[in-house]
Amino acid sequence: MNIDLLVHGGDVLTVDEAGTVVRDGAVAVHEGEIVAVGPAEELTTRFTATESIDASGCLVLPGLINTHTHLAMTLLRGRADDVTLQGFLERVLKWEAELLTPKNVAAAVRLAVAESVRAGVTSALDMYWFHEAAEQAAREAGWRLHTGPTFMDVPEPPDRIAYEDRLDWARRDLAARGEARPGLRPILFAHSTYTLAPDQLGEIAALAREFGALLHIHAAENPTEVATVEVKYGKRPVELLDSLGLLGPDLLLAHAVDLTGPEIAALARTGTSVAHCPVSNLKLGCGIAPVPRLLSAGVTVGLGTDGAVSSNTLDVLGVVRQAALVHKAGGDPTAVGAEQAVRMATIEGARALGLGDHLGSLEAGKRADLVVLDLNAPHLRPLHDPWSTLAYAAHGADVRDTVVDGRVLMRNRTLGTLDEEAVLAELEALA
Repeated sequence: MNIDLLVHGGDVLTVDEAGTVVRDGAVAVHEGEIVAVGPAEELTTRFTATESIDASGCLVLPGLINTHTHLAMTLLRGRADDVTLQGFLERVLKWEAELLTPKNVAAAVRLAVAESVRAGVTSALDMYWFHEAAEQAAREAGWRLHTGPTFMDVPEPPDRIAYEDRLDWARRDLAARGEARPGLRPILFAHSTYTLAPDQLGEIAALAREFGALLHIHAAENPTEVATVEVKYGKRPVELLDSLGLLGPDLLLAHAVDLTGPEIAALARTGTSVAHCPVSNLKLGCGIAPVPRLLSAGVTVGLGTDGAVSSNTLDVLGVVRQAALVHKAGGDPTAVGAEQAVRMATIEGARALGLGDHLGSLEAGKRADLVVLDLNAPHLRPLHDPWSTLAYAAHGADVRDTVVDGRVLMRNRTLGTLDEEAVLAELEALA
């Protein structure tokens, strides 16, 4: 059988339910879809590929999924360090009003895509202004971007669309998309319970349900936010969302740091997912999300970097390490293990997006988003356990090849769909 791409010769970490590792394995890809995973000896005989990647001495794994970020914040990297969340927001909201245009967002997203591809991140859920410009930049690079209209009731939104007009604008945007491509779905973003009133949140949620869209929202990021919402509405953020009927399998919360036991139970009961952002949460002094309790309750948890202002990096492998380590601080070294942390960056992230049938593992029928990680470095040898190597030893810079939807975006650490020098020069000029 003729196929488009065969990745062969490395150890394939499938991240399927059984955690299967195929030694000297191969992944066969045709028309953007994985058609087979198995021993290299078998698949090289069975398939004739137009293009191939020799992954000998490497680890092949699913592409990493960033379940919460603001990609165009690369434009502001390093400009809001060592401040609280509230101090961060005061600075960033002012800069966004002054600096953001479709052109600037596109340039900043191109930089973010280059950084992400280099780090083996094959897709991201991106909440930000001028999502149309971000979408086009990502599409031109062949990268999988999950995005859509954002709602935030502030006096001067960068796109100058007042809240009163945003619902019609968002409805037109969703309607114009038509049928979603495999591995993508409609998305709506509601910034938070402190920048949107309860009636506004209800309207946005109704629009999301109308189009079968995922709704993504910041919630319970730190105690100050929780106290602010509680004083204003008499309920904590998650309590408020629950009372409004917003919790459910089509809602993904970013952060969820300050949670009570009943709130965790409500998330589990409703099937609401969480994007865990440990690096950003630590840097802003927000605290540590109760991820072990969420996992024990059965809540789906993915990993996010947050924006490159609050975390300074889009390296999801760095977040994997932090997620595997920070929860051990309570004295339990098994709180979040290596395999669990890697799964949060792959299949659990896909499930959090409602795309677990399409992304997150290397299995026949899923989209071909995959990464080849070079093991030929002193800090990665010997390879006793691939989960451990990924969680505790590997870095984004160890990624050698990145494939999205069957298209090779980086081969031998050289980007193929972006002019990296031009991307850097453009961003430096803006910065």
